[in-house]
Amino acid sequence: MRIFRLIKIVRVALRFGLDELILEHEPSGRLLRLTNALLFWRDISAPRAERLRLALEALGPIFVKFGQVLSTRRDLMPEDIADELEKLQDRVPPFPWEQALVELEKAYRKPVTGANGVFASFEHEPVASASVAQVHFATLPKEHGGREVAVKILRPGIAPTIAHDIALLDAMAWLLERLWSDGKRLKPREVVAEFNKHLHDELDLMREASNCSQLRRNFADSTLLMVPEVLWDWCRNSVMVMDRMAGIPIGQIDNLRAAGVDLKALSRNGVEIFFTQVFRDGFFHADMHPGNIFVATAPETFNRYIALDFGIMGTLTEVDQKYLAINFLAFFHRDYHRVAEAHIESGWAPPETRVDELEAAVRAVCEPIFDRPLKEISLLLQKTFLNVEGLGRQLDPDLDLWQTAKPYLERWMSEQVGWRGLIKHLKTEAPQWSSLLPALPRLAHQALAQAARRDIELERLRETQARTEGRLRWLGLLLAGVLVLEVVRLLV
Repeated sequence: MRIFRLIKIVRVALRFGLDELILEHEPSGRLLRLTNALLFWRDISAPRAERLRLALEALGPIFVKFGQVLSTRRDLMPEDIADELEKLQDRVPPFPWEQALVELEKAYRKPVTGANGVFASFEHEPVASASVAQVHFATLPKEHGGREVAVKILRPGIAPTIAHDIALLDAMAWLLERLWSDGKRLKPREVVAEFNKHLHDELDLMREASNCSQLRRNFADSTLLMVPEVLWDWCRNSVMVMDRMAGIPIGQIDNLRAAGVDLKALSRNGVEIFFTQVFRDGFFHADMHPGNIFVATAPETFNRYIALDFGIMGTLTEVDQKYLAINFLAFFHRDYHRVAEAHIESGWAPPETRVDELEAAVRAVCEPIFDRPLKEISLLLQKTFLNVEGLGRQLDPDLDLWQTAKPYLERWMSEQVGWRGLIKHLKTEAPQWSSLLPALPRLAHQALAQAARRDIELERLRETQARTEGRLRWLGLLLAGVLVLEVVRLLV
């Protein structure tokens, strides 16, 4: 089965002339001429970037998501390809309104519009179409305030499509493990399995709605980030309804400038929002590509971020947060010895790792990139930070990431482990203490009584053991006497 799936990938790649992207670097050009001669029937007159986008769309949702991530990294690819891949953010071919209508009626079990309809009006044309779902604008009935809302609908039949795409990726990972010397070490099949889990989470829009609600609550008082309100009475597993949000997509830099948005401030705010989610809340948006982020331009909310699409969220334990902060702060202070120690203590590096060797390796990687603006730094980071970094490059290439993040992290660490942290933990534990303190005398009495009973039982056990040992000694002497008498009788 893997062979057939790999054949499909190769067939799509050849159909859209992706072999040209690889073979064009071959010095002689013979292989490219040979391939074009053998595949003379195909039409590869379209620009290479457009063909790459179309190939990703043809391969399915997983590959579309891959293209979305790549579109944020203009430092890793030519400009024409980055521009074309940006279209994957909100221009994936939509499914027809007729199919959307069927899904809505199945979810609500009543007409979508009309006298007894769920909505007063519903726009047939989607405003955004992604790999897993698409979004339409609608209006609630007058008895519900005529509220303008955004309605997210799962693609019909998306579950088997994702299963097929995951099988394709798994086949590629399997091949990678066997054909590349470092394949097994990178554990590509485990990566695919983790990706599969996140994708299946996206298929439950009630889960996404709860993610959105949690993030909104976390930033309820924020002047930097806006999150739409979820309208729970209209949400189903395949449909999510939330407030309609107005703004400019963050990838439209020229439109942001024309609207008077302060891009430098926006970039700095993005760093603070990211670190707030990670370190304060331990709950963060893990799919922050440009299609999911807008910028508000209304006077009362001007220059604020608008977060959308909450299908993939990340969580961190308090231990994870602590070690992440320790690592970042040590990194910013160039304390590479502490970075190495923290990696080993947290289990991110094997326990047998030598601190001095890891310290030297970290120093060799980090020293060349300090004191450089973001446009001159290429980092290999996790997906979320990769997206944040990509957005930062577009908004303000001269952003000093280190100086922007360092004060925030120092303040956070002070709140966690300094005197502020002590007060915070005292407040957190106060409700439990308030119920525990009045019961302390009773609990102490119970503990002492239990200890006394244990002492009495122990004394009884000791007395019983002593009596048993005495009886055994007498029994031994008796048996010895009987044995002597028997020996004497036999001799006589």
